[in-house]
Amino acid sequence: MPLNPDAVGEVGEVITTSWTSKDCLLYAVGIGAGQNDLAFSTENTNGVPQQVYPTFAVVAGSGNASRGQRAMGKIGSFNFAMLVHGSEAVTLHRPIPVEAEVQMQDKVVAMHDKGKAAVVVIENSVRTMAGEPLFDVRMSAFIRGEGGWGGERGPSGPQNEPPVDRAPDHETTFATSPDQAFVYRLSGDRNPLHTDPSFAALGGFDRPILHGLCTYGFTGRGLLAQLCDNDPARFHHIEGRFSSPVMPGEALTIRTWRVAGPDGSNTAVFTTSVGDRVVIDQGLVRFS
Repeated sequence: MPLNPDAVGEVGEVITTSWTSKDCLLYAVGIGAGQNDLAFSTENTNGVPQQVYPTFAVVAGSGNASRGQRAMGKIGSFNFAMLVHGSEAVTLHRPIPVEAEVQMQDKVVAMHDKGKAAVVVIENSVRTMAGEPLFDVRMSAFIRGEGGWGGERGPSGPQNEPPVDRAPDHETTFATSPDQAFVYRLSGDRNPLHTDPSFAALGGFDRPILHGLCTYGFTGRGLLAQLCDNDPARFHHIEGRFSSPVMPGEALTIRTWRVAGPDGSNTAVFTTSVGDRVVIDQGLVRFS
């Protein structure tokens, strides 16, 4: 059967999962951390307690989850080869602990009819075993060939655009390794699109592309340093849209503009680029 628009509001089962110090360290090196980031890349540096990058939320507990139906399984049937990652947002209620056992539950929060495609939005709420909110992750999936049921098109147009009348307040460039995907994949995403040349060719790429969420992690790492002096307790929210693929070995430039938040909060908009090509746009971050 095709997609089921009535699935909006459907929730998955409560899932239990966990992570360890090693998982956090592996994620850190997967997004390029190392000698200059000892609080995130080591657990035994003298006088430096281990901390966790806020964007670890997108992979936290991967591979350790208990059995249970997810909300995505309730949206109907579609060809997974037609799905691309559209956007990702993380809202943190407190710093992510170095190790934890948690419970999570996801929900279908929106389905938009784009005519020749559909956009499905899933939110995953993660809580401690005592029920206290830890973080929420919201992602959108763009599914080609699955629109046309006459539903709402959903939001469109410019969002979180940088000011055009001034230079960015911060600019950071990170080099990625030609082998970056081989490290990042160990945090959970083993899609051969990122490592197998023949599989990448089926998707129309000359060679394997970098995980979008790896680029997202490099971006979050840059924002944490630019805006929060590398203090995860000051980092509250990040969102962005994937606008172009990245090849391993390309350099990522994160440009950030501080702007006034609607409620007076500390807010910034950002882009991530490879040269002149923007690879993450509609970026927004909230911090203290």
